[in-house]
This record gives sequence, C-alpha cells and structure tokens, in this order.
Amino acid sequence: MNVTFLALTLAHMAVALVMPFLMVGVINRTKSWWGARKGPGLFQSYHDLRRLLRKRPVVSHTAAPLFRLGAYVVLVCALIAMAFVPLLGQFAPLSFAQDFVAVAYTLGLARMVLMLSAMDVGSPFEGMGAAREAMYGAFAEPALFLLLGTLGAATGLSSFADMLGHLHHTVYYGWIVLPLALALLILLQTEAARVPVDDPLTHLELTMIHEVMILDHSGPELAAMQYAAGLKMTMYAGLIATLLNPVDPLSAPLAATAISVGLMLAVAVVVGCFESLIARLPLKWVPHYVWLAGWLVALAALIVGVSGGGL
Repeated sequence: MNVTFLALTLAHMAVALVMPFLMVGVINRTKSWWGARKGPGLFQSYHDLRRLLRKRPVVSHTAAPLFRLGAYVVLVCALIAMAFVPLLGQFAPLSFAQDFVAVAYTLGLARMVLMLSAMDVGSPFEGMGAAREAMYGAFAEPALFLLLGTLGAATGLSSFADMLGHLHHTVYYGWIVLPLALALLILLQTEAARVPVDDPLTHLELTMIHEVMILDHSGPELAAMQYAAGLKMTMYAGLIATLLNPVDPLSAPLAATAISVGLMLAVAVVVGCFESLIARLPLKWVPHYVWLAGWLVALAALIVGVSGGGL
C-alpha cells in the first residue's frame, strides 16, 4: 500500500507539473487545426517560460515589494491547491476532512494577492482588471462551494478525494454528472481566462480581465503568473476528469492515470473548440454565463436533495 501511495504521489506530481504545458499546447493545436494552420508545438509554452526566466524584469518605480512578491505567492498557492485536488481519481497527496475549504481559501488568497499586485503599480487599466476579477470571482466561488456541498450531500463524505471518488458509486451519479461537468467547464473558462469569458490573446485593455492585471509583470514574475494560470486550468480539468473517471487509482493506478490524462486532454480539445467556434461574450453577458454554472450545480443539488442525499 505504501508503494502504491508513493507511486500515485509521484504520478500526481508529474501530471500536475507537466499538464499545464501540454494542455496549453493541445488547445493551441486544436485552434490551429480549426484555422487550417500548422500552429506551435505542443510544448511551446514551456519554451516561452524558459525564455521569460532568462530575462531581467522591468519594474515600475511606483511599485512596492508586494508587486514582485505577489507573482510567487500566486504560484505557491496554485501548487499547494494542486496537492489537495484529486487529478487521478480517488487520490490526492494531501487529504483530510473538509480539505476542500483549504483549497478554496488557498485559491482565494491567490486571487486577493493577484488583485493587490495589479493595483500596486497604480495603473488604471490594471485596477480595472482587478475590479473585474473580483466581480467574476464573486460569481464563480459560490458555484464552486455549492458544487462541493452537492458532492458531500451525495456521498456523505467530506474530503475532496473521497467525495469525487465515491460519487460513481451513488445512485445520483447518472443524474448529476452532466450538470456538474458542464459547471466545472464554465468555471475553468472563468478562472483560467479562456473564451468565451476572457481571451488570453487579446491586446485591447478595455476588454481584458486576467491579462490586464499582469501587463506590468515581466521576466520570471510573468513566467510565474502564466504557469500559475496553467496550473489552475489543469486543476479544473483534473476535477472534470476525476468526475468522469470510474477507475479506482488504488487498485489500478496505471489505468486510472492513463484515463485521467486522456480525459484532461479531451477537456483541452473542448476548450480549443470553444475558442475556435465561439466568439468572446460581451462583458455585460459574462456574469450571466458564469451564473449558468451556479444554476447547473443548483439543479444537481436539487436532484440530490429531493432524493434524500447521502449513501
């Protein structure tokens, strides 16, 4: 059992560290396929981060030390959250009762530091982006907590890995898996700044959300911010994969890992198709789209509540 736990921990770490590059690569290749272009390589984002790490950062004279420190705090918070999130099924390196609260507050700390870093340079554009991040976060976080509450009510368990891992064995799974998966996809698009909520490739500050907050970051600090964003996207893709993966990693670790990685790459393909076939929503419509995740989770919660909840 100890050997299996160690192997799964190493697999979890490898997937968490490598998948951000691979997911971005798959998204870009999917968009290139739809656009009939060759496109960048699968690990182009890795080479971009290496290039940023070799550059000397340029810091505004109005920025306090919080500006440079914030990028690394955001990255560390993302890495800590990944340790609690079950990416390979019913397993996470760190797990205890109500650990999802620690995940939510760790991500909340990262959001707060990101917004403070954006406002620290005194740029009106970055302040505007921070205000939008706070608004959309206020819509996304209740949906995430309601989703976690629904999982707890359906399984009668309280740890992140146990709730997602045991959901397949409940009578509610077939009824709630689709709305929960769609809600997680919307949360991924919101938290990872993807179309139709945001566009990571836009250069128009008036329509930016996430990218406008890191306009003044450069060099290693920009690399930390970009990698943290990739980790957050990987986290939500891993939650979708675990929600759909029926294999227990403790009994079949290789099969569970392979299926989870395949499902995460499939999520990346879906995100790439969204960004190729759907235009970015007008800003006034974005809150309604994010609220759709909440309504989908509320539907799942209603199904569990009407049926009685628990195993």
